[in-house]
Amino acid sequence: MSATESARASVARMRRIVVKIGSALLTADGRGLNREGIASWVGQMAALRQQGIEIVIVSSGAVAEGMARLGWKTRPATVHELQAAAAVGQMGLVQAWETAFQQHGCHTAQVLLVHEDVSDRQRYLNARTTLNTLVGLGVVPIVNENDTVATDEIRFGDNDTLAALVANLLDADLLVILTDQAGLCDSDPRENPAAKLLHEVMAGDPELEKMASPRGGVLGRGGMVTKVRAARLAARSGAQTVIANGREQGILGRVMAGDVVGTWFATARKPMAARKQWLAGQVQVSGRLVLDAGAVKVLTESGRSLLPVGVKAVEGEFERGALVLCVDEQGAEIARGLINYKASEARKIQGLKSDQLESVLGMPGERELIHRDNLVLL
Repeated sequence: MSATESARASVARMRRIVVKIGSALLTADGRGLNREGIASWVGQMAALRQQGIEIVIVSSGAVAEGMARLGWKTRPATVHELQAAAAVGQMGLVQAWETAFQQHGCHTAQVLLVHEDVSDRQRYLNARTTLNTLVGLGVVPIVNENDTVATDEIRFGDNDTLAALVANLLDADLLVILTDQAGLCDSDPRENPAAKLLHEVMAGDPELEKMASPRGGVLGRGGMVTKVRAARLAARSGAQTVIANGREQGILGRVMAGDVVGTWFATARKPMAARKQWLAGQVQVSGRLVLDAGAVKVLTESGRSLLPVGVKAVEGEFERGALVLCVDEQGAEIARGLINYKASEARKIQGLKSDQLESVLGMPGERELIHRDNLVLL
């Protein structure tokens, strides 16, 4: 049995899942909220809850519902109009979920997150505690990005990424991404009618992003590529991911029965420690360090700290404690971590050995540019 086959077979042991539903499904392609679809998904989730499965929903659709209510035919381009649409649409979106779950005797809770809720360590832990408490009380959290205040500079980028971060926060067993596509194909089916659906893949396989289309729908921000990246991110806490067509009858029940539907992203990786999950899930980075081949080998094979001697270039402006990305000389992402020096200091000591740092800086300093406890491999 392959790793992906065994992952699908393990679904019977899964007890906590995150379900993300995209805008095209939730708003019937922009014609207003798809209440029939919501009722169907909620019915399926209520049945799963009866089997002892805990569920958290990441719901898109606030902007799209706001557009429908305001009579807008195209997604607005300005931040303020997007925020206004989200504010209008969020009212109807939450009411629809609450009404549907009430039919099954379930309570819901609205949880709106912004980037600072996961970038700040204390707020990250607070969000984790709140979500775990709600789930423990038998409440179904309805999570969305707080589009009414988020801007392009501080947003998650798309709800696929947010869903993966929620899976990390909750140590979920499975992330289910429902979309209007059958799953991941070996090429874009909108451009290649002969594209083949991939049923079982490994999360993090670099070849997958080459197959995925970056083109999203009219209403959403993401494309298939964001879903592939979300699967890779979710895998860091040990979560499997399924991308499936939300319009298929009884799709959630079929996924949880282990049926061959959609694309299953398995992971053979052990879950990261909570702190490293937090580091890996950061969306915004402040700068980049270009590493030589020796440093890349040390980080990837030995799990050691990053020393200045292995750094060839320092890009960006940042302060001590900022999150920076580590890349190889070809630009491939290797790791990210919290740096011990501000950018101007890092440039002075790049390429130097540890015994040279004090003479260059004029003061004693940390021998590590990034300590291994504050570093996570990608």
